[in-house]
Amino acid sequence: MIGMRTILEVADNSGARKLQCILPLGGHVGLRAGLGDVVTASVKEAAPD
Repeated sequence: MIGMRTILEVADNSGARKLQCILPLGGHVGLRAGLGDVVTASVKEAAPD
């Protein structure tokens, strides 16, 4: 489960390395998101390219 302020590692080629979850959108119960749910996030670490 992904909650608010969770640090996530990115698995795509966008250049972002780590994200911090701001708000889980469409979470199940409360403020937690699961597999397939959309989250709003902030980039905390990015590749220098």
